[in-house]
Amino acid sequence: MNERESFASRLGFVLISAGCAIGLGNVWRFPYIVGQYGGAAFVLIYLVFLVIMGLPIMSMEFAVGRASRKSITMSFQKLEPKGSKWHWYGWFGLAGNYLLMMFYTTIAGWLLLYFCKIALGQFEGMTTAQVGEAFTAMQTQDVGIQLLFMVIVVVLGMLVCSKGLKNGVEKANKAMMLCLLALLVVLAVRALTLPGAVEGLKFYLVPNFHNLMYDAEGNFRLWEAVYAAMGQSFFTLSLGIGAMAIFGSYIGRERRLFGECISIGVLDTFVAFTSGLIIFPAAFAFGVNPDQGDSLIFITLPNVFNAMPGGRLWGALFFVFLFFAALSTITAVFENILACWMDKWGISRGRAVAANLVLILLLSLPCLLGNNLLSSIRPLGMSIMYFEDFLVSNNLLPLGSVIYLLFCCASKKYAWGFDNFLLEVDQGKGIRFPARFRPYFKYILPLIVLVIFVMGYWDKFAG
Repeated sequence: MNERESFASRLGFVLISAGCAIGLGNVWRFPYIVGQYGGAAFVLIYLVFLVIMGLPIMSMEFAVGRASRKSITMSFQKLEPKGSKWHWYGWFGLAGNYLLMMFYTTIAGWLLLYFCKIALGQFEGMTTAQVGEAFTAMQTQDVGIQLLFMVIVVVLGMLVCSKGLKNGVEKANKAMMLCLLALLVVLAVRALTLPGAVEGLKFYLVPNFHNLMYDAEGNFRLWEAVYAAMGQSFFTLSLGIGAMAIFGSYIGRERRLFGECISIGVLDTFVAFTSGLIIFPAAFAFGVNPDQGDSLIFITLPNVFNAMPGGRLWGALFFVFLFFAALSTITAVFENILACWMDKWGISRGRAVAANLVLILLLSLPCLLGNNLLSSIRPLGMSIMYFEDFLVSNNLLPLGSVIYLLFCCASKKYAWGFDNFLLEVDQGKGIRFPARFRPYFKYILPLIVLVIFVMGYWDKFAG
């Protein structure tokens, strides 16, 4: 058996873990809900939930990975008491990684295509309605071009992973994350210097407790805002499907894991928050209202760049930034999938890459065809893309997180146990895990995550 790979540096671990967490939701969802629920007032609630919910679960996922030195398909099996069935969840976790990639690769392909379109000036002179028509036409008619760019994304991600952990995934993600952060700062400075940007800045940053507690019609909605903050702090870290645990399996015991989780959470929040410093000032400067979802990225913002001096350059840079955010997640999840194959079946990295290159291309086709050839297929009334997202975000992430919580906090007789978890998470230098809150982690936090699970269904089908 080959010796397990490890990161070349602590920076590599932090950046690739943050890259896995930092995704498209940071860029369009976080700024939108911050503006919707009272600006800085909402951010304070979000940060509280990030600390009391996101960071403990991330610590547990990292600890399971580091203690077992395995991916999600084998980690529970190595640590669980004899006769228990925790390892069954490994297959659901692996399925979650595939489901995430089945729609993420299509969206990343769109981002790369939009970079080309904006760099070539194809949106210049178009109104918002015309950009919207072009986006719809791309989804419904341009199957070949979408397929080409999706293939480029998958091949690029697998090519990075084929080079190994240190020479492929770590090097590429270091470069992408450093470029992403540099682009983020440059774009934020540009947006903040636009005429009229101050109004967008006020809307985004000045705490508005009335907007936090009441909607536009004056209805009380504080609990809705609290749930939105809770959900964002949870989903932003991509917990529950072993996407973080795999990187725990690649690190040494020089540093305590809770401190590393804080570093990753800070970086993730910085990207999400700074994205709002790009979107809101730019939107207000040109008199457009930022919308939620893909229309913000693919319809509203191209029109903003059309109206901006040097917009072709700034628009192209913005979509490079978005593409790096998506590709860093894709390479991280690809690495998790490949590690599952190598751990479970003992095959080489090259064979795992070859098999999954074909498999992910095939699995990604339903999403890509969901707005055209397969548009009549609408499971639970959703498009194929949103159904795949629903399975991951509303099911596997929260339920998987509860599995990690119970595995680390239940009695050693039935699970790994809190004492074993604490011994692992606190090895090395850095900030200790807050062990005195064990009753909270064991009894209350699983209930909070289950509330997120139930409310996700309520919003989807009854809200």
